[in-house]
This record gives sequence, C-alpha cells and structure tokens, in this order.
Amino acid sequence: MTKGNVTVLGSNGHIGNAAMIAFRDADWDVAGLGRSNRRPVSKTQFIQGNANDLGVVKAAIAEADVVVHALHLPYDKWGNGAAEAQLQVVIDAMTGSGKTLLFPGTIYNYRASDRTIAPGLRQSGEKPRGEIRIRLEEMLRDAAETRGFQVIILRAGDFFGPGNRDDWYDAGMFMSFAGGTVHHMGDLDMRHSWAYLPDLAHAFAVLAEKRDQFARFENFHFAGHWVSHGQIMAAVQSALGRKLKVTPLPWWLLGAMGLVNPVMRDIHRMRYIWTNEMELVDPRLDALLGPGFATPFETAVAATVTELVEAKYPMKKVA
Repeated sequence: MTKGNVTVLGSNGHIGNAAMIAFRDADWDVAGLGRSNRRPVSKTQFIQGNANDLGVVKAAIAEADVVVHALHLPYDKWGNGAAEAQLQVVIDAMTGSGKTLLFPGTIYNYRASDRTIAPGLRQSGEKPRGEIRIRLEEMLRDAAETRGFQVIILRAGDFFGPGNRDDWYDAGMFMSFAGGTVHHMGDLDMRHSWAYLPDLAHAFAVLAEKRDQFARFENFHFAGHWVSHGQIMAAVQSALGRKLKVTPLPWWLLGAMGLVNPVMRDIHRMRYIWTNEMELVDPRLDALLGPGFATPFETAVAATVTELVEAKYPMKKVA
C-alpha cells in the first residue's frame, strides 16, 4: 500500500528533485513533470512536457492526490507578470479538483528589519522580488478559498544540499575555490537561515501525509539551520579536512557584473538577506515534525561540499 499519488511540477529543480526522492522514500507513488528527464529518480515516473501548457499540467496531475509546485523561473525572468502567469496555469489546472498543492515559500516576503519571522507576521517584502512573491501567495490564498483545492505553503531559507549546482555554495562561497579560497556571505558572527534540501523535502512529505488535519490554506515556516557564517566556514573546512583562505564575498564584483548581467544584478539586490539576521520560526511545524528531525548541520554541510568538490574540482581531493 502506498500513501497516495504525488506529482512534482519541475522535477529537475533543486526542490523538485529533492521532493521526488523524499516522497518516493516515504512510500508515495511519484510522478515528475519536466521538459527533460535531466535528473532521473529511480522508481518514479517521468512525464515530459511544458508546465506553461494548461493541458499538459492537467494531464500530469490527473491521478495525483498531492501536487508539489517546484517550478522556478530564472532570477532575471520573474518580472513583467511572468511569475504570476506561470502560477496561474497551475491554479487553473487545480481548480475544482479537491487536491492539495504544496508550495515552497521564500524569506523574500519579509523585510530586512524583520528579525524573527513567524507565520503570523505581516508580509512586506523588499522590492521588487518580495512584492512578486507576496502577490503569488495572495493568488494562492484566494484560490484556496474560491477554487476548490487546498494550499499548503512551506517557507524556508536558502537551500543547500548535494547534487545542486548554481546555488549559494557553488556560485557564492566556492566561486574562488580553485584558488584555495572560500567566501563568507556576511559578517562571520551574523546568523542566517538555511534549509538542507533533503530535510525540507521530507517536511513537505510529512505535511502531505497530515493534510487532512489542516485548513484550506496553511502557511508553515521551516526553521532549518540557524547558524552564523563563521560556523559555515568552520564546517566547510572540517568537511574538507584542511584549512582554506577565508575571505568576504566580493559583493562589489557582483554589483559590477550586474551592470551587464541581469542575473548578477538581481543576486546583488538580495544582499540584504546576508547582511541582516532574519530567522524563520514556527513552533507548530516543529511539533508536527518532531524532535531530531533535521540532519545535523555538520553532516549536511559535509554531504554538500564533498559532492560539490568531487564533481567540480576532481583535482582538489577531499581528505
């Protein structure tokens, strides 16, 4: 017996791939929709198609009890209504189905001055990315109330985990690793909210299993690992078994690159997340997940950086 059918929209992405694995391991029948099967997951079904096509999405979720929204536009493609249009396709496909939609929320919905971020805190994000994310969640709340399906938002900090390229570890902290340097994203004593992807995906599976206990619209905050940049640097060096040169990320360089590169421009705009402490808290979710849920921080970092170094820097052997 399985726990039900789940379709992951965006099976190749960071969250999508992790969700495919987590739901499979939690004894669900899993299908994933993507343009290509770039990151295949054993014992799951792959559905090839374009998630911007309403007919494709409807067909992909037809047998699903639960749908995971893991679609993610490139950083520089969120504007001009593109993010809203992508979500509207999913809402239209879900309408009247009685299914449950799981949606990954972000910390972008809150301001740099919001130090402790609980689910009940009023959302007032930094422009323009925060405003877009707030509009998406407003669309989902309205859909849950009027369109005949359930929405569960699970908000998390920045992702990390093995097998993920172009994340903050890869593109930020390790951008100078070939020269023996790792960068810290903010002051060493400043803390940051991190979500280890296997844990976050596991949390989605737990919420899916308990969905009958929840209201039509729910908003949970995943605490993850609340650690300082200094702790990250120490864990990275411990995992690699050697000392590295530790320096601040050259944000000025990203800003200069942003003059001609729209992705870098948008990344530079998000600097406030790294230069301010913004902690996600949710005692209700903590109770649902239970004690000892999270992978120990040092273990999670080791799995992430070991795989990254072995894949991208084969000459830099891990001790």
